[in-house]
Amino acid sequence: MGSVESPWNRGVGPMSRRIDGWAVAGLLVVMLGLSGCRPTAAQRPDQPVPAAAVDTAPMVAPQPASGALGALETSLAGVYEKLNKSVVNINVVADMARRGVVPELDEEGAGSPAIPPALRDYIPEGIWPGPGRGRVPRDMPPPRRFGSGSGFVWDTKGHIVTNNHVVGGASRITVTFADGTQVTATPVGADPDSDLAVVKVDLPADQLFPVTLADSTQVKPGALSIALGNPFGLDGSMTVGFISAVGRVVPTDPEAGPDARYTIPDVLQTDAPINPGNSGGVLADGQGNVIGVPTQIVSSVGTSAGIGFAVPSAIVSKVVPALISTGRYEHAYLGIKGGSLVPELAKAMKLPENTRGALVGEIMPDSPSDKAGLRGSDRETEIDGEKVNVGGDVIIALEDQPLRSFDDLVTELARHGVIGQPLKLTILRDGKQQDVTVDLAARPSNTPASAPATPDAEPVLGPAGGMTLGIAGLDLTADLAEAAGLPKDLKGILVTAIEAGSPADKAGFRGGDRSADADLLKRLPEGPDAAAQLQAVRLGGDVITAFNGEPVTTLAELRAKLAKVTVGSTVKVTVLRAGEKMDLEVVFPNT
Repeated sequence: MGSVESPWNRGVGPMSRRIDGWAVAGLLVVMLGLSGCRPTAAQRPDQPVPAAAVDTAPMVAPQPASGALGALETSLAGVYEKLNKSVVNINVVADMARRGVVPELDEEGAGSPAIPPALRDYIPEGIWPGPGRGRVPRDMPPPRRFGSGSGFVWDTKGHIVTNNHVVGGASRITVTFADGTQVTATPVGADPDSDLAVVKVDLPADQLFPVTLADSTQVKPGALSIALGNPFGLDGSMTVGFISAVGRVVPTDPEAGPDARYTIPDVLQTDAPINPGNSGGVLADGQGNVIGVPTQIVSSVGTSAGIGFAVPSAIVSKVVPALISTGRYEHAYLGIKGGSLVPELAKAMKLPENTRGALVGEIMPDSPSDKAGLRGSDRETEIDGEKVNVGGDVIIALEDQPLRSFDDLVTELARHGVIGQPLKLTILRDGKQQDVTVDLAARPSNTPASAPATPDAEPVLGPAGGMTLGIAGLDLTADLAEAAGLPKDLKGILVTAIEAGSPADKAGFRGGDRSADADLLKRLPEGPDAAAQLQAVRLGGDVITAFNGEPVTTLAELRAKLAKVTVGSTVKVTVLRAGEKMDLEVVFPNT
């Protein structure tokens, strides 16, 4: 949801997973099978049954609890009655990609190993495994995947809200209501960055019961939370818990963790049991009003471990109307990457150690932040043995709302950011506070989560068999030199990025620390080492001027030198850094 991308954001980790209900039928069959594996006495009429065994225990009407517990039971029963008719079960079918498809196969398998004669009568014509893979005729229907999740009625026009990961890629969507009504739904819109989607059913308005939203920004930890959905396909299941935390930021793709392209801000955390199949259902307050949409859990076993996450209603109320009207949602975009300012970073920047905020690491070119003049990090420091970038602007408030972390920035941007409208940021620059106005734009659909490791199609490599230095760079031109604050007549290779763990990384090379503007990109030269089509050019890095004491002025010359390097050798690379020459020893390992 947030338009700010942060490689430093802490995700929920590799144990976080989505909670759709793909392929749960087998589990239900096993459970049902176990329940009937041994006959009871009543099922064995041939055996004598003691008279006492047929006596039944006395049965009385259930008595409601009294006092506070009774009031809670009554309240929960009312919530269930209110919501159950609004929550639906969603079953989907998705066509899967088919591998090993060939137009036709001859009797022997079209070049595959010959079918053994003893098996020819048993293997259908045209099907025979090729080397290392199965092959099937082109006209065979593709395999399908079946899954289930939850959803809820948005309005009386038939719009149903669910998670994007529940219905994304589905070829058929079936919606089942609490009264057993089953209809086919059609996709309306989806927003992967908030994991929300809308489908539509064709039913009379009097059969549709929309939910009521409550303001999730007013929810506090400790509040009652009620989840209603279809875990494991068990429709109409309600669980109760409490709000464990608010304002969480989770990755849009839980498998990617902190490397996810974007994050969902302002997320609610609950201990109400949420299981596979709850995705897209409702998380409600004690009055039965929806405060969130369950989307992910953290668990080592794939079922509830007491940590569940829900997309907050504050985001749902913004995204869903746009999906209904246009099929998509545009997120407000700042165009920065960074992380939270922790005491160690504050100390390295000569700021009071109790200073908190969002440290700007990089400014995306031509972004609103770039146009507003925000500055990214311009130097490195080492903390706990790891190199980190420091020196950029520190955003300490958004529209006068104090920020204590990068997550706070993402959350407040989602709450207050409006595309095309100005946004006031309060920053610290070189220790001095100032206000900056940023005109927000729509998030580019192709914006990567982080800058590519190398702007060129390949890092600086030698020819086949040559050594890899592990950098990306550009021939230093007069335009590049001027933009980087270097003498116009300086010749060499401008290092733009360093590959983590590479020989250059271990030798202490430094890549660029700020982005180039669009005008500079247009002026870059054509040629085999051209960067005219680069998505990002980073300035401020080392300039390589010599290799083992011999001058190098172009990438081509550097590649030629690398081609002669042997495994296990050490070379000396001369660089210009901050106006000073230095020699770096690069070791090319044996493996």
